[in-house]
Amino acid sequence: MDYLEQAIQLLQAVRETQAEGIEKAAQAIAGAILDDRLVYVFGASHAGILAQEMFYRAGGLVPVNPVLPPGLTTDVRPVTLTSKLERLEGFGAQIVSETPIAAGDVVVVHSVSGRNAAAVEFAMGARARGAYVIALTSLQYSRSVKPRAAGMPRLFEVADLVLDNLAPVGDALVELPGLAQRVGPISTVTGAAILNAVVARAANLLLERSGDTPVFMSANLDGGDEHNQRWLDHYRGRLTYLM
Repeated sequence: MDYLEQAIQLLQAVRETQAEGIEKAAQAIAGAILDDRLVYVFGASHAGILAQEMFYRAGGLVPVNPVLPPGLTTDVRPVTLTSKLERLEGFGAQIVSETPIAAGDVVVVHSVSGRNAAAVEFAMGARARGAYVIALTSLQYSRSVKPRAAGMPRLFEVADLVLDNLAPVGDALVELPGLAQRVGPISTVTGAAILNAVVARAANLLLERSGDTPVFMSANLDGGDEHNQRWLDHYRGRLTYLM
């Protein structure tokens, strides 16, 4: 079975199994935005790609702050440093301490295995501040491994809501004869689909409840800059990517 066929099957499974969680996440985000609160998104290394997907994005919600700390993004060299830093105990807590998360905010933490200290500490720190924490993870994968740090929980064990990206253990789909390691990672595909489904539903809820929705328009459309500037002005001083 090829990659696209398997990916489509997994996306269908996501639609069937994650609908309730997507609705709960959308309700939480819409409620936070109606209360003039913010959404934060964090992930380490490739998990952080979804933090980038969520902010300053045509069709995406404006009040989304990505958390992209030095050392945990894929432009770090050597990139192997990201693996060491996301396992470093105390680093996630330090990231939270430098992030202006407040009570009433929603925080999305993405980690496929959910076992490394940075993601778990970030989630725990956000909850301690009164934020609603959504974990995006693979339950199958996470339940198959122990926490990296002794005595530390896994991400799904510390979140208010868990969204399961259904990635298999090892996060790759395609088996090749004669090769022990499968190829074709999938968590970015299913994770992005889940989060964009949440965004679309949250935008609909906001429109129903307030008659308007803080959504970015493509800057390459006529009128896009003017549309976006209105919302950027509204949130100026609180969007970390404008500071």
